[in-house]
Amino acid sequence: MEQIMIIGGGASGMMAAITAARNGANVIILEQKDQIGKKILSTGNGRCNFTNTYQSPSCYRSQNASFPWKVVRAFPFEKTVAFFDKLGVYAKDRNGYLYPNSDQASSVLDVLRMELAKLHVEIHTKERVTAVRALSETYDKRRNFHVCTEKGTYDATAVILSAGSKAAPHTGSDGSGYELAKQLGHRIIPVLPALVQLRCKEKFYKILSGVRIHGKVSLWAGNTMLSEDSGELQLTDYGISGIPVFQVSRYAACALHEKKTVAGALDFMPELTKRETEHLLRNRIGCHPERTVEELFIGLFPKKLSYVLTREARLPHGSLCGALKEKEISRIVNLVKHFPTEVVRTNSFEQAQICVGGIDTAEICHNTMESRLVRNLYFAGEIVDVDGICGGYNLQWAWSSGYLAGQCAAKRRDL
Repeated sequence: MEQIMIIGGGASGMMAAITAARNGANVIILEQKDQIGKKILSTGNGRCNFTNTYQSPSCYRSQNASFPWKVVRAFPFEKTVAFFDKLGVYAKDRNGYLYPNSDQASSVLDVLRMELAKLHVEIHTKERVTAVRALSETYDKRRNFHVCTEKGTYDATAVILSAGSKAAPHTGSDGSGYELAKQLGHRIIPVLPALVQLRCKEKFYKILSGVRIHGKVSLWAGNTMLSEDSGELQLTDYGISGIPVFQVSRYAACALHEKKTVAGALDFMPELTKRETEHLLRNRIGCHPERTVEELFIGLFPKKLSYVLTREARLPHGSLCGALKEKEISRIVNLVKHFPTEVVRTNSFEQAQICVGGIDTAEICHNTMESRLVRNLYFAGEIVDVDGICGGYNLQWAWSSGYLAGQCAAKRRDL
């Protein structure tokens, strides 16, 4: 019988363990934290958006762009829904975003833990892996690895490395898995924070702190647009946040890592063209020429944003709308539609939800998640160079990659 050691008890590790055990393998999970699945509890603001009914290759990013979708297609969201439904989690659909009907992330973790117990999967917590040694194939086909921890050494016929990334290290993802992969000869694509807030150069953000507004964020490196997204923007004392910012943050992280200047542009009226925005503002000016420029924006934007817009447009405080010159009106319109900012860095791994980068997928078989370099070594989850957009896609990646790794590890062909 296969003896599979799974390093990391997060979402992908638990899925791999359940799948391998269902296929007849003996499975041990080694988790360095005091409990498995800690990161699941914080997903979806504690409600766990565990997958999404809308699926597209564009929802998953990697240096090897076609790799993630091949894996997800092998275990798509329909199978994820069926898997959890059988475990007792009834899916609630919110515009394609699927949550447990209980609205509690703990429900997802609880049913996974119950299934692990039912399948007699051993779970060793507070046990940090320090080394994984691949043995010669001529040594013993049933003892392919020594897995060394701070407490001892285990023999294994197969190893699944699912130790997470560097994001949210308090949950156990401290990047230690990358070192184990490097010990085994794998290349690590630079690991950077993603789905994270962006810090900007300008000092006016201290004034804008707390503003929430529907808008669009665009990122540029020179004349090249890196990415853009729309939704609720959150302005903080250090820069920009909110789901649209999270969606584009990986591109900022990569460009900054390459020492490029990252220019941002915020559109505070994305539903209107520039011409329509100008018409709207001119109409307001025409209707109320007696109002001050600060009063021009009442009913359009929060007061903090109105103040900064008039200041950045270099309009004297208390100026009357009826006295505005053409060039001043043009400056206001340009700022509303293309408010410039410079991104200087991302927030740290502690604030990031996931990472960009990880184990190079060129060294992994997409149909098995097995290493192309070390036989019977498999990978799953965030440790691989795959990151999804917001909306349940990173968990879907965990379920898909964990399933493939667990299934294939339990059905090795070399026995």
